[in-house]
Amino acid sequence: MKAWTLLTELGELKGFEEQLGVNRPRGNSYSRDFRGPNWLDLRKASAEYADHDPAVLVIGGGQSGLSIAARLKQLNVDTLIVDREKRIGDNWRKRYHALTLHNQVQVNHLPYMPFPPNWPTYIPKDKLANWFEAYVEAMELNFWTETEFEGGSYNEKEGRWTVTLRCADGSQRSMHPRHVVLATGVSGIPSVPDIPGLKDFAGKVMHSSQYDDGENWKGKRAIVIGTGNSGHDIAQDLHSSGAKVTLFQRSSTLVVSIEPSAQLVYAPYNEGTLEDNDLIVTSMPLKLARKSHALTAEKSKALDKELLDGLEGVGFKLDFGEDNTGWQFKYLTRGGGYYFNVGCSDLIVKGDIALKQFADLATFTATGAKMKSGETIAADLVVLATGYKRQEELVRKLFGEAVEKRVGTIWGFGEEQELRNMYRRTGQPGLWFIAGGLAQCRIGSKHLALQIKAIEEGLLPRGA
Repeated sequence: MKAWTLLTELGELKGFEEQLGVNRPRGNSYSRDFRGPNWLDLRKASAEYADHDPAVLVIGGGQSGLSIAARLKQLNVDTLIVDREKRIGDNWRKRYHALTLHNQVQVNHLPYMPFPPNWPTYIPKDKLANWFEAYVEAMELNFWTETEFEGGSYNEKEGRWTVTLRCADGSQRSMHPRHVVLATGVSGIPSVPDIPGLKDFAGKVMHSSQYDDGENWKGKRAIVIGTGNSGHDIAQDLHSSGAKVTLFQRSSTLVVSIEPSAQLVYAPYNEGTLEDNDLIVTSMPLKLARKSHALTAEKSKALDKELLDGLEGVGFKLDFGEDNTGWQFKYLTRGGGYYFNVGCSDLIVKGDIALKQFADLATFTATGAKMKSGETIAADLVVLATGYKRQEELVRKLFGEAVEKRVGTIWGFGEEQELRNMYRRTGQPGLWFIAGGLAQCRIGSKHLALQIKAIEEGLLPRGA
C-alpha cells in the first residue's frame, strides 16, 4: 500500500478549544444577577467599544469577514467587523437584480450555521444578504455598518496598528488593534479601462458594480463590455427586459454550463458530511488538484460540445484555463475569466444578443461604438463588466507603498504551492487576508483564526 496524499492540518489549539458543544459558554444560568446587566446590555456594550479596542479589526462584512469573525468569536478573540454599506448584506443585496449564486447550496454554508434544508439549490442574492443579517445576530458578531476604513500604520515596537475609521455620523474614530484582516474579497476597486472616445459618449456609462436592473433600459440599446459571469448575466438581464444588447469580448473566455458541467468539481459535496468533504478538498496537493481539474474540464467540454461549437461558430473566443485546468483554477489564479451558462450563451449562438470583438473597436462617439470596419453600433448605455483591480492596489491605498512591497503579490499560487498571502502570515506583521467564495472562506477562516489565536496566546511570535 502507498499513500495517495499526506496532509498535516492545524485543527485546534489544546487548552484553547472553540466554545462549542460541551465547551459552550455557561452564561449566568446558575447565579443570576437581577440588578445587573442582562444579555442584551452586555451585547450592546461589547459592540460599542466605548472604553476599549478590539484585538482584531476585520475590514469588510461579506462572507470573508463574517467567516473569520465567527471563527475568532468561538476562540474568544475580541473582533470587530466594519463595512461601509448601510445594512449588513448590502454587498450582495445591492448587486444586479437577477443575481443568483452559481454553485449549489450544499457547498456554500458559513461556519457553524448551515443553511436550512428547505433552501433552494441556487441561492438568490437577497436571500443570502438577509441570511448574513441573521448570521451576525445569531453568532453575536460585533459589526459596524456605514463605517469606512481610511487607513492605518503599524508600530513594530508595540505590535499594534493605529487605524482611522470614518463612522456613520461622519466622526472619526482611532483604534489600535493588534491585527487587521482585509476581507474585501478578490474584487476590491473597480477596474475601469481607458477606452478611446468613451468620455465623448453621450449616453450612460457604468461599471458592472453599479448595475441594478434591466427594466430601466427597456426598449433601449445597450453595449456590455466583458464576457465573464457579470458581463453575460447583465447582457441577459438587459435582453430579458427588452433592450437590444451587444456584448463585446475583450479576451478568450471559459464557458461551462451551470449544470451539470460547472458542478462536477463539487461532486464530493453531494455525499457525506461537510467537514469530511472540506478536509478532502484541503488535503489534495496542488499538482494532483490540477490534474484532477483537467480531467473534469475534459468531461465538461464533452458534455457542452454542442454549445461550445455553436459559440465558436459565431466567433466567440474560447479557452479552458491554463493547461486546460478549467474554471476553478481560473478563479484561483486570476479571480475570473469564465462564465457559467444560464442561458446567455444560447442567446449569443442564436443571435438574439449580438457579439463583437473588442479588438475590432476603433473608438466611441457620442452615439455609440464605431468599429474599424466603419460600422457604428448605436447605444444608450455602456456597461463596463471589466472586473476589479488587484488587491495590491488596495493595500497601497490603505497602508502605503512600503507595506504593499512588504506583502508582495496577493492571490494566485506561489512557490509553496499555496495561495499567496491568503489565510496565512504575510510579510507585514499583523496584516492578514481572506477572500474567495463561501466554501473557500469557510475552510480558510479556520486556519487563519487559529494562527491569530496562537499569536494572542503567545504560542507563536508576533513577527512575520
